[in-house]
Amino acid sequence: MLVKAYAAAVFGVDATTVSIEVNIVSGLPSYVLVGLPDNAVKEGYERVRSALSVNGHKFPTARIVVNMAPADVRKEGAAYDLPLAVAIAASNNQINPDRLAKYMLMGELSLDGTLQPIKGALPISIQARAEGFEGLIVPKQNAREAAVVNNLKVFGAETLMEVLRFMNGEDCLEQTEVDTRNEFFAHVEHYDMDFADVKGQEEVKRAFEVAAAGGHNILMIGPPGAGKSMMAKRISTILPPFSLQEALETTKVHSVAGLIGRNTSLMTQRPFRSPHHSVSNVALIGGGSNPKPGEISLAHNGVLFLDELPEFQRQVLEVMRQPLEDRQITISRSKMSVVYPASFMLVASMNPCPCGYYNHPTRDCVCAPGAVQRYLGKISGPLMDRIDLQVEIVPVPFEKLSEQRKGESSAEIRERVVKARLIQQERYKDEEHIHCNAQMNSRLLQKYAQLDKECTDTLRTAMERFSLSARAYDRILKVARTIADLDGAENIQFPHISEAIGYRNLDREGWGT
Repeated sequence: MLVKAYAAAVFGVDATTVSIEVNIVSGLPSYVLVGLPDNAVKEGYERVRSALSVNGHKFPTARIVVNMAPADVRKEGAAYDLPLAVAIAASNNQINPDRLAKYMLMGELSLDGTLQPIKGALPISIQARAEGFEGLIVPKQNAREAAVVNNLKVFGAETLMEVLRFMNGEDCLEQTEVDTRNEFFAHVEHYDMDFADVKGQEEVKRAFEVAAAGGHNILMIGPPGAGKSMMAKRISTILPPFSLQEALETTKVHSVAGLIGRNTSLMTQRPFRSPHHSVSNVALIGGGSNPKPGEISLAHNGVLFLDELPEFQRQVLEVMRQPLEDRQITISRSKMSVVYPASFMLVASMNPCPCGYYNHPTRDCVCAPGAVQRYLGKISGPLMDRIDLQVEIVPVPFEKLSEQRKGESSAEIRERVVKARLIQQERYKDEEHIHCNAQMNSRLLQKYAQLDKECTDTLRTAMERFSLSARAYDRILKVARTIADLDGAENIQFPHISEAIGYRNLDREGWGT
């Protein structure tokens, strides 16, 4: 008897419907699986056989032919165990096949028929709704994640037996329902850290406010213990809260990577990723033989923090140059190509020299002559050009550290940031994929970052004195536009362009020599 069950294959952050056709014919007992399955899918034969037998369903003693269509799309992972088991049981007349066409099924089986969680439940759920399925059946651990999608019935199952009984018409599975909007907005502004904990460093806080308001990349350079990491970890608290669309996009990426927690429905806070400096190319940008999203994609719509920037391998840093501009990464292999989103805010920190005390107000640098320049030389000019704000940090004096008065809170800073972002949102409402000043292209710069004569002369002097590149020129204009937005000014004025130039600390004449 020929039957069909339906599953999905995940590529990048999207899913494709897979039809699993099972036909049991007379002949010597055998199992033939076609349709580009990988080893994990092929090994599912033993898991399916054991799960059916343990749960009292006789495994067919005949020739079983399974086709996974479309046959030119590679099927990977153990999540096809459940649709395979259900289709084989239906083909063997052990369950009613009438309901198979209404539901998409995904789940990994244990030998006793227990369902194990899968990756990519959210994009699979989105595909099931797009294809017009009535419902989706997944392991119970993934049910809340999949139920984020409305207009689709999502059922979480714990065992294969529950699914088989459900397919026979028994109401043994409970539909999982999530009030996405209420749950999202109830947690969207909950943070464990606050900028009020940071003593002193008002100039650096201002730089972080500018960076957050325009989505700009920022580099902090200063001695150990100056508070670089402490402030970097708090930047998420002053970024605009997630929109529901951004939350869905980010949750899809984390779902594909298998990083959504058990019984979690939707991410409510912007991601903060901080990979160790020993990270590899593939771990940072994504890829592998079976492509997976890397750190830059896991930081999508959030922050990627690179601590001790010169300690990263230079070739690892260089692969970020294209994603920083395009805000996506394309992973190409001989048989496939996938695109992952990578619209992140880069926050980096570094010591000024190997010993860490160059330009320190009270301690002497013990590095050899030329060591500072060699240390800075580990970061290429093209990558440095892509960092909008370069801020030098000095240690906080004792008087500031011992103050009992709290600093300005993240909520107060975030209020100003949100106002500036709303101005940008209105400005770019007719532009596709442009949401903040950092994403402006040359055409938009000419339209929205025009300078008067005083500002032009000031910028010309800075360009000539510091030998800045054309990309650095664009970065200064973008930052100046953001500072003007924070001031509520329609046009860029002299104080705005002056402050933006001041954030090119490493371009100053004589720095590091």
